[in-house]
Amino acid sequence: MRRRKFLGSVGIGAAATTLAAPAIAQSAPQITWRLQSAFPTSFAALYPAATTMAKYVEEMTEGRFRIQPFAAGEIVGPNQIADAVAQGTVEMGHTASQYYHGKDPAFSLGTLLPFGFNTRMMDAWQMQGGGLDLLNTFYAKHGFFALPGGNVTAQMGGWYRKEINSVSDLAGLKMRVGGLPGSIMAKMGVVPTAIPGGDVYVSLERGTIDAAEFTGPFDEERMGLNKVAPYYYFPSWWEGQAAVHFFMNLQKWEELPAHYKAILRAAAAVAADEVVTRYDYGNPAALVRLISSGAQLRNFNEEIIATALAASKEVYAELNETNPEWKTLYDSIVEYRDSAYAYWQLTELSYDAMMARLRTQL
Repeated sequence: MRRRKFLGSVGIGAAATTLAAPAIAQSAPQITWRLQSAFPTSFAALYPAATTMAKYVEEMTEGRFRIQPFAAGEIVGPNQIADAVAQGTVEMGHTASQYYHGKDPAFSLGTLLPFGFNTRMMDAWQMQGGGLDLLNTFYAKHGFFALPGGNVTAQMGGWYRKEINSVSDLAGLKMRVGGLPGSIMAKMGVVPTAIPGGDVYVSLERGTIDAAEFTGPFDEERMGLNKVAPYYYFPSWWEGQAAVHFFMNLQKWEELPAHYKAILRAAAAVAADEVVTRYDYGNPAALVRLISSGAQLRNFNEEIIATALAASKEVYAELNETNPEWKTLYDSIVEYRDSAYAYWQLTELSYDAMMARLRTQL
């Protein structure tokens, strides 16, 4: 009798397993996506975000959801990723929203606002202040959905072949800079020039351009820019932070099971954090090496900063009048920026200033 009960229970279990299999397959479908990065493999902080995303998604789905990363230009160029994702040429991209400033200036606000946030403020605005929802409302009109994919953190102010001592020194200066910062600098007399990252060194060396901004010491040391433009300026008033995102084709995103979406969110968060920590850890040592090899640090004086601020306000006023989607994002950013810095100056800023002052005594 016990044997009959046992065999019966085995039969029921087998039947249940047989019945459950199609349901499991349906809830965890086999999916393969392609992820086009805007960054080459030589970008040791940014490119690995794509491989980290792919690694964790595959591991958390036991291989059922696979993402194939491609380095810059392997499928489409960095400035084509938004369109490629929207059109389904690739399912996902890892890129900076500001690269698509030419499509709509509102794209730039997904990455930066000159005289805007620092890194943590950008994260807080996106994740707690409704910023990511506002961005995704805008992105949806262009056919994709975004998750935060890291931050380059506060940048340096670029490499210059000559010293910049006054605003007049900027007149006619050919500089590798684009997007929103380029629009502002054009009002200051700079001639913005679009040059791919791989061509910056040669362009500076040959004098095709007079200056170039990129990210910061961790990346720029590898590019060797100090060898062809010795003056290294700070602060980068236009990039107190620079956020990047994972763009996903909107239809493909909406078709995913809920737990795959949750996995993508989790994997993106890990990848984003890794980008920030790589820059935070790598920049200080890289700067020391650059200085020891001849880079000459210079700071933008108050005249230049004041002129840049006035030019920024002029550009923002024009865009607020003509671009309602820009204005929606801009108003949200400015509201939080102003309240955040009122608090920051009492806490983070005062602590950092104290520690910088005392660092040689510690």
